[in-house]
Amino acid sequence: MPDHIPVLSADCANCFGLCCAALPFAASADFAHDKPAGKPCVNLRDDHRCGIHTELRAKGYAGCTVYDCFGAGQRVSQVTFGGQDWRTGPEARARLMFDVFPVVRRLHELLRYLTEALELDTVRPLHPELRTALEHTERLAAQGPEELAALDPAAHWHEVAELLLRVSESARRGVGRKKGRDRRGADLAGARMKGADLRGVSLRGAGLIAADLTGADLRGADLIGADLRGADLTGADLTGALFVTQPQVDAARGGPGTRLPGSLVRPAHWTASR
Repeated sequence: MPDHIPVLSADCANCFGLCCAALPFAASADFAHDKPAGKPCVNLRDDHRCGIHTELRAKGYAGCTVYDCFGAGQRVSQVTFGGQDWRTGPEARARLMFDVFPVVRRLHELLRYLTEALELDTVRPLHPELRTALEHTERLAAQGPEELAALDPAAHWHEVAELLLRVSESARRGVGRKKGRDRRGADLAGARMKGADLRGVSLRGAGLIAADLTGADLRGADLIGADLRGADLTGADLTGALFVTQPQVDAARGGPGTRLPGSLVRPAHWTASR
């Protein structure tokens, strides 16, 4: 195990607003206007804070409220670039920082999944492989700016994804029903699954946009990469769900009866919207 695994959640106070400058977005239900990559958002202040942070949803920036860099922002800002602000340095450094940020974000997402997998006692035989993958991923993320900018994380992601699939299959073995357990990549947008027994079902990469999951039992389900935007999780039970992240939960709808894994925070807008 590496001596230090970085915090895998955003610390905006120690980031130079990288998600607001490096990443592109398009005018849609999630964003009020178009923004190309490398151009600061019009709402980004000189101190790298959002000028409408408390009004993002009301102002048409719901997409910002469901984004998490998994700690990549503060790492790139304070470690990879040693606290050098992209606003005050040469343009080339700003471009390099903007190129590096999404690469590190991708690696930090993998670190988050690997860390969760190592907390599962049911997959203890896979722990040595998981530790090796974690150490390798951390070494990649700890590289210098030029090395990171040249890195294509896709091959590493594919390798780790295969390991995480084995983790999922092992962890879900014996959980819930035996049939219909694999819905990987399924198009379930708008599906009516109220009260559905989805215990131990693989929903990896499934499209669950605006799906009705009220009262559904998702205990032990694999939700890695599932699109939960607008999905109704009111009264649903996600305790023990695998690889569900805060951005996924933030993008969904829920209520007081929704049960979440202990590592996740109940979104504030759930209470406000119900």
